[in-house]
Amino acid sequence: MPPAQSVDYTQAPPKLVLDEFITKALTSTPTELHPFFEAFRNLYTRKLWHQLTLKLYEFFDHPRSQPFRVDVFHYFVRDFESKLNQQRLVEMATKVSKEIDNPQTQLSFLTSLLSRIDTEKSKEAHVLLLANIAHAKLLYGDLVGTKTDMDAAWKILDQLDGVDNAVNAAYYRVAADYYKVRTCRERSDATALSFFFFVADATRQQAKAEYAPYYKHSLLYLACVDVASDLTRDECLLRAHDLSISAFLGDTIYNFGELLMHPILDALDNTQYDWIKKLLFTFNEGNIGKFEALAPLFPQEPILEQNYPFLRQKICLMALIESVFKRNANDRTLTFQSIAEETRLPLDEVEHLIMKALSLKLIRGSMDQVDQKAHITWVQPRVLSRGQIGELATRLGAWMEKLGDVEKRIAPEVSVSA
Repeated sequence: MPPAQSVDYTQAPPKLVLDEFITKALTSTPTELHPFFEAFRNLYTRKLWHQLTLKLYEFFDHPRSQPFRVDVFHYFVRDFESKLNQQRLVEMATKVSKEIDNPQTQLSFLTSLLSRIDTEKSKEAHVLLLANIAHAKLLYGDLVGTKTDMDAAWKILDQLDGVDNAVNAAYYRVAADYYKVRTCRERSDATALSFFFFVADATRQQAKAEYAPYYKHSLLYLACVDVASDLTRDECLLRAHDLSISAFLGDTIYNFGELLMHPILDALDNTQYDWIKKLLFTFNEGNIGKFEALAPLFPQEPILEQNYPFLRQKICLMALIESVFKRNANDRTLTFQSIAEETRLPLDEVEHLIMKALSLKLIRGSMDQVDQKAHITWVQPRVLSRGQIGELATRLGAWMEKLGDVEKRIAPEVSVSA
């Protein structure tokens, strides 16, 4: 087999001579792999393409196959690739391409396959391959090429129904990582995909618009994978960390419910980032006391320390929501003074806080600047902590008691009229 790195993957390989290929493979590979090649010969000869696909999956997953994966795909699989399930073909090709060190050669390998996939007949396979090509470009710093391929993939994906989770996951993964790289300073190497939020010079003014898209696409990606089996512990920790930072710094993210309920956050337990998980629940509860207690830890995350004024405003908004939530529906007229006490703000800053909450659609209602009162008619739904659920249960119990009292008062009147 020729060295993988010297092959031009845009050109078709020589016509397969099965016995010659198998003989060369048996003489150049470890004995542990020989049963695979004997099985390849048998299944190919009998044209059992599905069984051959499964056997190829086993081969590509075998740790000793690593140096031979590219050659097996190029010189063997390409001969009958049109007979295989095209999505499975793309999955194999993506795994194999990771063995190619040269970025341009790797992209040539993948784009060559893209030209051979029938988009009309195999739309999911086409989207999957486009997403994987976009991710390869992202790793090598081609943000423009990444966005172009992402847009092309989404144009097709948006029209499909009942899409395989693997296809959705590939798209949302590259979309999340794209916004992740855009959020930090411009980098051209793969380390841009490390803990990028540590970058000290990525100011909020430059990057704030990208936190929400990262948060959205990352959660969609997690919805398409099994965290326990598809992600390593390090990947879970990275994803949980970055999602948390995005939740804190996203201008439009005031509902952490989906993240708080996701098992990905368990990756933060018993690590140097476990306080970040506590901070998430603190924001959700609108607990300014806990926020101030955790604030001394912010220097461990420079970008949180740099954006302390924004975080302070955000926790005040969450405290306002919590203050409204704790009140009964018939008792939601708040004075500016009570809001100032709940949020620990100066009285002259309360009006601006209410206007901010109204503009973000966190609450609905009206404000009387003369009487310094705010009447709230609706508050944004959110996930409740155990303590909040307990408070809600107490209020429901009180409501049921009142309902029982009303029933007792009207029962005699109903009996008389009957």
